[in-house]
Amino acid sequence: MKQKINEEKYLTSLGLANLKEELNHLRDVERKEMAERLKQAISFGDLSENAAYHEAKEAQGFLEGKILELERIIRSARIIKETNQKDYVEIGSKILLLLDDQEMQLEIVGPNEANPLKGKISGESPLGQAILRKRKGESGEIKIGDNKTKYKILEIQ
Repeated sequence: MKQKINEEKYLTSLGLANLKEELNHLRDVERKEMAERLKQAISFGDLSENAAYHEAKEAQGFLEGKILELERIIRSARIIKETNQKDYVEIGSKILLLLDDQEMQLEIVGPNEANPLKGKISGESPLGQAILRKRKGESGEIKIGDNKTKYKILEIQ
């Protein structure tokens, strides 16, 4: 699914701060390192057959692409406010979920902050979509790949 250019990006204030910090690092540190790397590669001579130069130019392209992507995300960021809403699951909710007989603490975040290993799942993920707008005590089943997984919302914090 292709993403719209002006589509809002849901981020927590911490997630936005982390992206800004990463952007500043890329601009202030990595760009300078890349310029030095290019300067070094150019000093090797004939650019048409200079593998170090071509590699550095390609890396520079990736770096600039990452900078542009972070700038776009930051421009379109919509801050997820910590919610006092305890009636149903929404972006920003922290929940206690029973997933196939295993309790899990999860936070529902935007896709740019999702990190399942840290308990942050995107509201756009299959599980996120299944539990959004659900209330405490509701349960259901979700198909992930070839497996069906049962869930129950134990708590909304």
